[in-house]
Order: sequence, then structure tokens, then C-alpha cells
Amino acid sequence: MSTGPRFDEYGPPLRVEGGLRARSTRGAIGRSWWSRRFLEVLESFALGSRLTRGRAYARRGQVLRLDVAPGLVTAEVQGSRPAPYPVRIGLSAYPEEVWRRVEAELAGQAFFSARLLAGDLPAELEELFAAAGAPLFPAEVGELAQRCGCPDFAVPCKHLAATFYLLAEAFDADPFRLLHWRGRSRADLLDRLRTLRGVRPDTAASSIGSADPPVGTAAAASAGSRDRPAGTAMSSSAGSADPPAGAATVSVTGAGRVLAGLTPIEPAVELDRFWLSPVALPDRPPTLDTGPELLLRQLGPPGAEIGGPGLVERLRRGYKVFGEAPIG
Repeated sequence: MSTGPRFDEYGPPLRVEGGLRARSTRGAIGRSWWSRRFLEVLESFALGSRLTRGRAYARRGQVLRLDVAPGLVTAEVQGSRPAPYPVRIGLSAYPEEVWRRVEAELAGQAFFSARLLAGDLPAELEELFAAAGAPLFPAEVGELAQRCGCPDFAVPCKHLAATFYLLAEAFDADPFRLLHWRGRSRADLLDRLRTLRGVRPDTAASSIGSADPPVGTAAAASAGSRDRPAGTAMSSSAGSADPPAGAATVSVTGAGRVLAGLTPIEPAVELDRFWLSPVALPDRPPTLDTGPELLLRQLGPPGAEIGGPGLVERLRRGYKVFGEAPIG
């Protein structure tokens, strides 16, 4: 006769006031590509039916606390017993040398740096991490160390599953939590990117969303020119080799470096070079290398009748195998 715990003795979970409640009240959880991708990966590990056990817990607010740290997610989930169950989900954080390599790749492409500095994770980021040998998401269920203090032997139990759903929504609210789990905080990553790209944080912050551009920038010179009568010469310290004594020196970055030294075009004199670029352009515009699963990222998750979101991950892996197979 089995001596294991009888779950029917515990009854429904205790009601919680002020718990972390999932924002999604029905249907799928996860709005951004990275949160949906995270749940797709979990479902591809044949955890789909087990995950759904915790969806009601997540929507009822049974999760009392959720913390994300490098390599470890901890939570407390209220079950049927008086004391909440401690939950731990481990995922290896990448060492410093790996992050240095990833950051060098990110800083080398303005597209990624601009999106990250704007607080967004472009979908191509997953491919960049994979190419650097540091996948964003686990490739096997064994990479996740799942622990819960409840007596349920199933992994994941409904307390772990509820934590996974709340974690996905936490990634929705702040995508840098996913990177933090992998070992790099938002502040450290952005500071590193600014350093590699030679952008001062105070200059970058002051030039975004400012009604009055900083003195000495091309934007300030352009803004001031709108208030001058036609034909008046432009005077700006941005294009001067020797700024006036006592004038504040402001670092000019990005397009300002190119535009700062330009002078207004005189009508009918330099009109023939109006459409010419002030700097040399490449023979063709840069493109992003994308994997064969690009279409999968553009389409929504399939319905349950044909496999559900877990089907996307299985197709992605199949496309990768087909793409690596020799032709002929």
C-alpha cells in the first residue's frame, strides 16, 4: 500500500490577498516574443499539460513573491497548507568572458545597441546569442533546476508552473530580467554598450526626449536657425575649431559628429550636391542574417488542434536540421 501523500486531503489552496496576479485573465499568457518564446520552449519539453495546472494559480494571485537573480529565480507560492511553498528555478548564468564576447557583438551593430538602449529586445537577438555560443533559452529540460517545497512529486508541480507563468509576464514587463537571469543586469549591460560605442550616458540621456537640445550639438544649431532671418550667417561653437573662452564643451556623438561641421547650403551654388551623403556609404545597405525560422516568428502560435505553441519549437528545430543538411 502506498505511503505517499494524499493530495485530496489538502483541499483547495488558501486564498491570498495582495499576491502577484497574472495580467492575462484568459487565453495564452505572454505578449512579447521573448515571453512567448520562453513558454514555447517549456512546452516543447512536454511540459505543456503540467504547465496548465499552474495557470489558475498564477491568475488567482497565489504567487506571493518572485525574484530574479543571476542563475536563479526564487518565489513563494501559497498552496493549501498555512506556510507558502518555496520555489527555486535555476538556469546557468554565463561567465564574464562569455558576456564580454556577446557585448562586443552587440556593440558592433548599431541596430542591436539602439534597440537595447531603447529598452527593447529585437527578435534577432536570440540568433546573435546562439552564434556567440550563449543561447538565451534552455535547450533541454535538464538545464532547468526545478525545486519546490510541496509534497507533489510531479515536476513541474502547479506551484512551479505558476512561477513559470509569472516569470513569463515579468519578462513582458522588463525584458532585461531574462538577461539578468543569464548573468547580466540591465545597468551593467547598457553601461558596457555605451562604453564600447563611445557614448557618454549623460549625453545620451540628455539628447533623448529633450525639448531643448544641448548647446553645441547639431540639433541645437538647427533649432536656433529656425529663429533667424533668412540669409543670416549661422554661428555655433559646434563647428568651430576654437570655441569661445569659457564656453562649455559638450560631447557630440552619433550623427552630430557628421553634421556639426557642415555649413548651410547656399541656394543655386551647392544645390547640385544637396542629395549627396556627407560620409561615404557602403556599396549596399547592411542586412541582418536571419535563420530559416524567420516565418515562425512572424506568425502567431498555432491552435491546440494542430499542436499548440509547442509545435513552433519543434518546427524551429526541424528547420535548423534541414538548413544544415547538405544539398544534393
